[in-house]
Amino acid sequence: MQILWDLERGFIKDIQEQFSKPKPPYNTISTIVRVLVKKEIISYKSYGGSYQYYPLITREEYRSEQMGRLMSNYFGNSLKEVVSFFSETKDLDVDEVNEALQMLEELKSSKKSKKKKNKKK
Repeated sequence: MQILWDLERGFIKDIQEQFSKPKPPYNTISTIVRVLVKKEIISYKSYGGSYQYYPLITREEYRSEQMGRLMSNYFGNSLKEVVSFFSETKDLDVDEVNEALQMLEELKSSKKSKKKKNKKK
């Protein structure tokens, strides 16, 4: 998907060219592309016997869907569990941790503001 998002549109050979060596076989890429078409993640336009593929969803939509599924299936929809997992299994950079804490503080402030507005209504 990363390659197809970057290309925006492409034939199997175009997708294959974007891989580093050793490139996966044409048939392997074709099989994966057909699965993505069935899942309605990508679609295609026919040019005779060739098909040009293009994404139906954006990176952001895909990321959101996958993160939602990951949170639900593996972390019980618990942000605390996700943070715990990453803090125990990854060597996190201190700057990244500080940035994440700042983002969480901003999210917390935003949620408090929305809550106050809803109480006034």
